[in-house]
Amino acid sequence: MAEGRVRPIRGPAAQAPPARRTPAPEGARTAQPRGLGAAPVDAARAPDTTYARIRVARHHTGAGAAEAFGVEAWCDGVDHFPYTTGSGQLRPRDIGLGHARRSGTPPSELFRSIRRWSKYQHRLTSWINRCRLAHGDGLQIVVLDQTGFDLPWEALDLPAVPEAGLRGGPLGALVDVARWLDDFPDRAVAPNGAVLGFFHPDMSRDQEFFEQYEHRTHFGIESFLNNLDDVTEQRTGLVYMGCHGTFDHELSKLTLAGGTWADYDDLDMRLLSRDDTLVCLNACHSGRFLDYGGDGRQYLRGFTQIFLRNGAGGCIVSAGEVGDSEARVMIRRIVDTVTEDPDRPVAGALRAFRAGVHDTFLIGGGVPMMVRDDGTFDTRRQRNVLRLLYSLMFQYYGHPLSTLRLTGRHQGTPAPREGGGL
Repeated sequence: MAEGRVRPIRGPAAQAPPARRTPAPEGARTAQPRGLGAAPVDAARAPDTTYARIRVARHHTGAGAAEAFGVEAWCDGVDHFPYTTGSGQLRPRDIGLGHARRSGTPPSELFRSIRRWSKYQHRLTSWINRCRLAHGDGLQIVVLDQTGFDLPWEALDLPAVPEAGLRGGPLGALVDVARWLDDFPDRAVAPNGAVLGFFHPDMSRDQEFFEQYEHRTHFGIESFLNNLDDVTEQRTGLVYMGCHGTFDHELSKLTLAGGTWADYDDLDMRLLSRDDTLVCLNACHSGRFLDYGGDGRQYLRGFTQIFLRNGAGGCIVSAGEVGDSEARVMIRRIVDTVTEDPDRPVAGALRAFRAGVHDTFLIGGGVPMMVRDDGTFDTRRQRNVLRLLYSLMFQYYGHPLSTLRLTGRHQGTPAPREGGGL
């Protein structure tokens, strides 16, 4: 695939220009809103940014051989990174952020495994550092990972280059990182409007994230999904699902809010393509993919793929479990960071969020041993590592310059509660 060949996953609808936005009436704004109003957005590459591309594909070496991957990358002003594979690029089954949970692999062990894996990618990390040297904070990276191997690119550990003033640490805390599917995105979008939300009873407090914005709340999954086809409604900037998700190696066991992958695959979701809506799936494993061919066609299946195919301007999804309290705190802070500044691209907001968590991680002592001097498990410092892993577990699919602007509620007006359920 040539570097210049860029085509978004969404097909003909993706070629339409971003919709014009008009300012909301003054009476429709809250006193101290986050992320309101209207501002022009240039969907082309900003003059002070450079959008680098990294393509990751399965590497086939013959029947019976170990699964592996290869990498190719491009960046303006930096030599092309030719397709590269090798012994350090076998499928790493133990480093996926699906292992980041209190009952899973001890956080320090998972972090060290990712760091070792990152050292095996030294040719790629050296190339990324050359891109950082060439473009500084203006560097943006889009990863097109077509492997389905759960590779934690946001957690890829970049070595420091002290003599050049480059800090080391996780890629997602140092550079604006986005992902995409099918091919690289070539159009930034600027969704604006209300929030359309679905909340499982266990996660009903997620509504508090959006109390100052115009939002429509659903507790019944059928009524919520029906609303994704209702283009008579007001513009929708964000679709948010706070619910449960499951991942399995059987397609019928990939679920989101109780619906199977096939249930979602049958939907059109016309509202998404009309509004270039950003989708946030606060659900376990919502960003994972199953390589499936049981129906006669082999490709990666996942909920991210369905929402993007149906026109979402981007997706924030989870590569692992979000059920415990530490992960709940992370998603609340992510939502706040993404929505508080409508002129900052979503990728930049996530990078700022992760950078703050990484700084806290370093202040807390970095990666600890599993046990303290008295032989007991070091719970406090392990939680410090877990928080960093959770911040890297939430991934963004979209153009690195895409933004989000939400509509404020009329003061004193309760948010509508739609849909059945409980």
